[in-house]
Amino acid sequence: MERRNFLRNTAITAASLALLNKRSFAATFADPNYQFKALRNNVGIFSEQGGTIAWMINKEGIVVVDAEFPEQATHLIGLLKKQSDLPFEWLINTHHHGDHTSGNISFKGIVSKVAAHENSLINQTSVAVKQKTEDKQLYPNNTFKDTWKTKVGDETIKAYYFGTGHTNGDAMIHFENANIVHTGDLVFNRRYPFVDNSAGASVKHWPVALEHARKQFDKNTLFVFGHAYDPLKVTGTMDDVIAMQNFMEKLEDYVVTGINAGKSKEDLLKATSIPGITDWQGDGIQRGITAAYEELKG
Repeated sequence: MERRNFLRNTAITAASLALLNKRSFAATFADPNYQFKALRNNVGIFSEQGGTIAWMINKEGIVVVDAEFPEQATHLIGLLKKQSDLPFEWLINTHHHGDHTSGNISFKGIVSKVAAHENSLINQTSVAVKQKTEDKQLYPNNTFKDTWKTKVGDETIKAYYFGTGHTNGDAMIHFENANIVHTGDLVFNRRYPFVDNSAGASVKHWPVALEHARKQFDKNTLFVFGHAYDPLKVTGTMDDVIAMQNFMEKLEDYVVTGINAGKSKEDLLKATSIPGITDWQGDGIQRGITAAYEELKG
């Protein structure tokens, strides 16, 4: 992370947060290893280690989407308590993976309402039983199948399930008044994604889910992504959602074409990029190819 750019963004962020609350935010930006910034209409993000967190503070209470890991969640809770004495109304999980839900436990005794898709709860429970970490979980106690909605102060928050993608339990969370959507891991911004076949993922349906999102939201929607190759680009626009959809379609095309040509998985894994894709980076290209091969071949 380039320090000059980070300091510039920090200054902008501090100014934005000053509009949200009259208290001093100086201590918030002492550590360059995390982001804590306002976006618009009382909604902001926190990112330190794991999947990006979205938060909202208004006159009725606090809402948090995803929780990273326990240490990071505790860090966030402390930051939010400095901004507001109001209660934590909701914790919402976009899906079950540990870098999004391990920090749930830090909210125990702080928030009583936890929401997620019904498959996310099933997956979180299954993983915890397998890993014998049931005592380290705070499970969702409000689940939904297709959509879910709640209202906190002047903000309406709605969750959408568009079908299988990164897992079989991914939800997008829409702060309707702010028009901000947390995509969870349905969008890895310019970073090779993890496709969790063990939790019902689908390379074939992932772009379909993103197409549903494109129809549901609009050109003015601000998106919060689960991950990004550039840590400072965990927010973006509909163009980034379209780019992710294009990547998933090209990944499927590459594997289908290879299978039809009689190529083995080992042959396909030799790729250092996906044909037609020039802006995806990082490690992990083999994970997506392997997941696609197993789904499409099997």
